[in-house]
Amino acid sequence: MKSVILFFFCILLCGGSQLHAQSPAGPVALPGGRVLLQIHAQADSFVPPLTLEEAERKALAANPEIAVSVRRVAVARAHVPAAGALEDPTAMYRAWGIPLQKPWNLNDAQNMFSISQELPGPGKRGLRTNIAESDLSIAQDDLAETRLQVRVAVRKAFDDLLRAQEELRIHDEHVGIAHQAIEAARIKYAVGKVPQQDILKAQVALTRLEEHMIRFDRDAEVAQARLNTLLGRSPGTPVRVAGSFPGAAPLPSAKKLEDIALHTRPDLLAAEQAARRSHAALALAHKAYVPDFTVSAGYMLMQPSADMRNSYMVEGSMSLPWLNRRKHNADIAESTARATEQDAELEALRNVVLGQIREALAEAQASQKLVHMYHDELRPQAEATLQASVIAYENDRTSLLDLLDSQMTVIDVDLSWLQASADLDARLSEIELATGAPLDLQSQPESEAKP
Repeated sequence: MKSVILFFFCILLCGGSQLHAQSPAGPVALPGGRVLLQIHAQADSFVPPLTLEEAERKALAANPEIAVSVRRVAVARAHVPAAGALEDPTAMYRAWGIPLQKPWNLNDAQNMFSISQELPGPGKRGLRTNIAESDLSIAQDDLAETRLQVRVAVRKAFDDLLRAQEELRIHDEHVGIAHQAIEAARIKYAVGKVPQQDILKAQVALTRLEEHMIRFDRDAEVAQARLNTLLGRSPGTPVRVAGSFPGAAPLPSAKKLEDIALHTRPDLLAAEQAARRSHAALALAHKAYVPDFTVSAGYMLMQPSADMRNSYMVEGSMSLPWLNRRKHNADIAESTARATEQDAELEALRNVVLGQIREALAEAQASQKLVHMYHDELRPQAEATLQASVIAYENDRTSLLDLLDSQMTVIDVDLSWLQASADLDARLSEIELATGAPLDLQSQPESEAKP
């Protein structure tokens, strides 16, 4: 491709130099799009390139949403030991038989000192611990889901910025060629070899290139702001990315992706934990009919006139849940409804996951076909057409407009290839998001980022 462009460039320069002496007019000034690209190149040259692996590593370490999820896991983990622990013991002092005439005379009273401990019914502490452990597992799965979403978002923002950089580079090359074409057409027009409309149409083609560059510059700024936000940095921090789009490797089957998702997708695992938690809560609600116990032991100091002044006491009590059936039955009914709801949500999420996998796989397959078509079919055809147009123009068998049209076709194919490659990587990211696991494409060859 570059050899064709350079050939085109040399022909136009030679044609312009042969006719330049016949025209007193000076060269046409290059519009602002070229300056825009030069500014980008100068600004980027001072910024070290950022690879995708570095971006993902920095995001996982500094992303604010991940930090929030990490704190939630810490809170849930700290609650586990307390969930199944016994209640605090209580100490008690009681004075009996204090004379009203001498309320300060405690020696004539019966003084009791005791300590008590509540003991939950059998199985209750274990169920409470299980519920707390389920909460911890849910928080950990939410953290894994957040990390996965951040990693996929970083990958998409990285691809958008990489694509914008490549689009600007391609246009920077073609703008210079188009400018030389306008100059050659202006010189031929000055000697009456081409009509004025050729120059005007060539300038329109150049303006279209500059219009595209403005849009690509906007896309680069948006992707840069999004990537910096994911990295936990100021959105205006300069970023220059370096890398390549993944090769169009064979995609796994839908059945394989579904099996992976059922075992690895974090939000699905969290939903399963939530369902288990709801059933543990239901079992704990049924345990409400198991009585709780309280045991106490104490020392009693009797009056001096008593035959036995020192004595001790032992006391035991238990709750009577059978006398409060209305409350406990309502709790059981609520827990039953909540468990049923969690089971339904789990089944609905499984259905959504399978649908997302099918959709993401279909999109990836379509993007993969487009990548093959642009790279293996349209691109060689467009290059051959441009080369033939250059030779025909050199021998005065075609017009400048046909030559510019061939050049625009090459540009469109190159840009479409970049877009399809970025879309394919985005679809692969969506498959990873749908399955909750990275795709194993490491062994497949990568396609070049530069067309």
